[in-house]
Amino acid sequence: MSDVEEVESRVRNLSQNALAQFREWFHEFENEHWDQQIQADFNAGKFKEIIATAREEFAQGKAREI
Repeated sequence: MSDVEEVESRVRNLSQNALAQFREWFHEFENEHWDQQIQADFNAGKFKEIIATAREEFAQGKAREI
């Protein structure tokens, strides 16, 4: 049995209360992972072109602050 299959099996066997606690923990875990990935992409300069385009469009009046 693979690690993923083992986790799936164990999650399926959780009580409703334990499943709710796991769901909340996993949601936070995913959010932290996502934040770290976005920060790494930003630090690597992956958003420079998008930011430059947005600033240019804003300066041209094609966009507005929200």
